[in-house]
Amino acid sequence: MPTTHSKFLETPEDTEAAFYEAISRADVDAVMSLWADEENIVCIHPGAPRLIGHAAIRAAWESIFEQGGVQIRPVQRHITQNMMTSVHNIIEEVHRTVSRQADIHILATNVYIKTHVGWRLVTHHASVVPGEAPPDISVAALLH
Repeated sequence: MPTTHSKFLETPEDTEAAFYEAISRADVDAVMSLWADEENIVCIHPGAPRLIGHAAIRAAWESIFEQGGVQIRPVQRHITQNMMTSVHNIIEEVHRTVSRQADIHILATNVYIKTHVGWRLVTHHASVVPGEAPPDISVAALLH
């Protein structure tokens, strides 16, 4: 069941910022308002099965938020975009405030589409980075 969209989001970057802000607040309604209305939306959390549709995705976020928000800082963005679609491959730095476990890094791909209500999420696919986070190759020195 699609949710009511709270505001028009001009860019995929606006939608992504709102997504991570809502996660930090454990605001399931705000998270779900950022998804497209289509029922074929997909969310894959690290080590978890593929979720399809609003009901399954909402239930997963509600379960995640039972212990409060999750502090995620998206870094090392690689963006491919055209007029209607934007694919963001990022590394998420996850700061764990509830447990005493070390912070982790997640590889994530967020796919956004341009809709009549602005840019909306259609896919979030995340998996744990084995070992240390990879270096940011976009800032690496170019050798000749």
